Amino acid sequence: MEDILDTYSLPYDENIPLICMDEKPFQFLGDRMEPIPIKPGCVRKTDYQYIRNGTCSIFIFTEPLAGWRNTVACERRTKQDWAKQIYELLTIHYPDKKVRLVMDNLNTHCLSALYETYPPQTARELAKRIEIHYTPKHGSWLNIAEIELSVMERQCLKRRIPNIHALQTEISAWCTERNNKQKSVDWQFETPDARTKLKRLYPILVNI
Repeated sequence: MEDILDTYSLPYDENIPLICMDEKPFQFLGDRMEPIPIKPGCVRKTDYQYIRNGTCSIFIFTEPLAGWRNTVACERRTKQDWAKQIYELLTIHYPDKKVRLVMDNLNTHCLSALYETYPPQTARELAKRIEIHYTPKHGSWLNIAEIELSVMERQCLKRRIPNIHALQTEISAWCTERNNKQKSVDWQFETPDARTKLKRLYPILVNI
């Protein structure tokens, strides 16, 4: 926890940007019956029955101090999917830069995934440019990307979306709008606050 909080307190460095990453599953739902369109003075009428169209995984990367976000919908949640997102992050969005990466300790979020997806030379070059900071178990609330996912769910995902193409269109539009409106994140919970407010999490030292 303190490692994450100390990382958040570092000053902005455009040469070593701080990136937070998270992912969440999403279920596709289609309409069994066509909804009745909106008419003047009336709300849209949707039947309660729906069709399950499978699931996907939504990846989100955010640079809190720069107010940047990027979201991608993938059909699966595997090591290779994570590795491909890291490759895109380091070659398209942040080429020739080292990044500090905050994420949870999921079994697919590991450097070995790069070697299982790309040739050793490419995997090593990518790995050298990542400084990983894992959130503690039961401490995913420390990940700013999880906060962004929560906002996206409230503003964009609380409705039926039938397939991955429609989902990608929606989350891309949400991401663009939020990038334009939300400049940065003002994180104020620091290590001294944690030692006071979460003191129950620290071991009790007894002098012998």
